[in-house]
Amino acid sequence: MTALRVEALEAGYEPGLPIVRGASLSVQPNEIVAVLGPNGAGKSTLIKAIAGLVPISDGRVFLHDREITGRAAHRLAHEGLGFVPQTENVFVNLSIEDNLDLAASILKVPKKQRLRELYALFPDLARQRRHLAGRLSGGQRQMLAVARALVGEPKVLMLDEPSAGLSPKLVGIVFEKLREVRGTGVTIVLVEQNVKAALAIADRAVVLVEGNTRIVGAARDLSDDPQIAALYLGQHRGGI
Repeated sequence: MTALRVEALEAGYEPGLPIVRGASLSVQPNEIVAVLGPNGAGKSTLIKAIAGLVPISDGRVFLHDREITGRAAHRLAHEGLGFVPQTENVFVNLSIEDNLDLAASILKVPKKQRLRELYALFPDLARQRRHLAGRLSGGQRQMLAVARALVGEPKVLMLDEPSAGLSPKLVGIVFEKLREVRGTGVTIVLVEQNVKAALAIADRAVVLVEGNTRIVGAARDLSDDPQIAALYLGQHRGGI
């Protein structure tokens, strides 16, 4: 059983103008898979389409071998698929605790038990639970966004550019936390422009070019291949 499988997906914001053009993806349970590629390759559109936020014109999507093609985002949140958008991923005028409590109410999960589990996984959030999300640092806010997505205990968590706007130190902290999340049994798919950081935590990587899957391989192999780095990832031929 695959955790997430995408077959020849076409998707875009306007009818007849697909941004994702036949992309395929297969993610095994408990893997971390990085979706990489040049700007405009369709990476974010791909995971937004999977998450029910961008119309799909062709192809199929399966979550644990159950077809979920075209299902609405709110339904997918109840079916085991979590999504962390790049921006506007927390309610800045609410406290950390209220952000998590609201998510638990919407998803109808036992609040006290689930929040206790999440505070154990994110001790920095536990210490500042009364603070407004809008006053958190970029790294702390990203942690809160991940915690909110985990409230419903998804089996697969997708993240769009989790390192965007963060300092190198904070990128390391956030990505190490993603390793811990994977350790709880959650499969992770992340779109990233920070190629080096993504390949450092990923098991495998998928490179998109012009909306299609161009390369699939072990993260270590892609990291060590200077030709791939130069051609597809915008790196110099000396490696990543």
